[in-house]
Amino acid sequence: MSSTARSSRESAEPRGGPATESPSVVIVSPARAEANNGNWRTAERWARHLSTHCRTRIVDEWRDGERADVLIALHARRSAPSLLRHAHCHPAAPRVLVLTGTDVYRDIHTDAEAQRALRAATRLVALQEDAVRQLPAALRSRCVVIHQSVEPACPDDLAPRSGVATGRALRVIEVAHLRDEKDPLTYLRAVERLTGEQGLAFELVGSPLQPELGEAARAVQARSPHFEWAGALPHHETRRRIAAADVLVNTSRMEGGAHVLIEAMVCGAAILATRIGGNLGMLGPEHPGLFEVGDDAGLAALILRCRDEPAFVERLREHGRRRAPVFAPEREREALVQLVQSLAPFRPVGRLA
Repeated sequence: MSSTARSSRESAEPRGGPATESPSVVIVSPARAEANNGNWRTAERWARHLSTHCRTRIVDEWRDGERADVLIALHARRSAPSLLRHAHCHPAAPRVLVLTGTDVYRDIHTDAEAQRALRAATRLVALQEDAVRQLPAALRSRCVVIHQSVEPACPDDLAPRSGVATGRALRVIEVAHLRDEKDPLTYLRAVERLTGEQGLAFELVGSPLQPELGEAARAVQARSPHFEWAGALPHHETRRRIAAADVLVNTSRMEGGAHVLIEAMVCGAAILATRIGGNLGMLGPEHPGLFEVGDDAGLAALILRCRDEPAFVERLREHGRRRAPVFAPEREREALVQLVQSLAPFRPVGRLA
């Protein structure tokens, strides 16, 4: 990594006191800032949470010789080389492996290097409760759940939440980069099923990580005047659009803990989501807006129900309001600082290399 990239990914010195009183924490993120995906957003947010207590650095990979009182690696397969290299060079040092997405529901079951990374980690972090059950029984005692968080929504951005305003269309949005795991085709098929219906407006936000899925979105946009594919947007604009929507849809086949679901809960949007472990862990198994993976007909029926039954929309929103405090920033910050302190009690240390 270049010196320019490295300097842009370092946190400021801790504001809580002199640097010599704080441990150094290196966060390995397989994604860079320009990807603007879940791994990067978690890394950036955690560095910010720890900045008042620790000196933090976000890197693409850990290299021997880099100082780290605690190494935090995101994603079992993608960050396995860094974590395993660290374990080889510093076997007694603490290492945290954060299970962030596809690694939970696929890689740790099938990929040998991801499995080695699990065993080499001092502590494991899951982003929701269902992920813990995916771990080998012998490793579950190493795991702690730290729920992700978002800052409270700005009141000026929020649409009225006492039902869908009369005289306008029900606004439905999906926010996901276009790749197979997110299954945007199910959403697009549901949109096409509802092309002849009145009182509906659809939006899709996300970059085409697989070009053929981008082509599919363009084709639906050409055929469906009530559908817009916005492409990739900055986070603040994406959040504004979630806040303006009535319903957020998640069609994923696989999720470790979709951050967009928290955004929707905090913004007050109703949520319709696939019945998969990662979504159940975020929303709770009793969430009333679930449909099966790939079931565009079931999704279309739920969207029509949202349009036609204001009480159902309010029920979905109320469920999100009750769940939202789990994802408060102060809870995430407290749990993260507590974890780091348990591994590297605050003590005098040297500066990062």
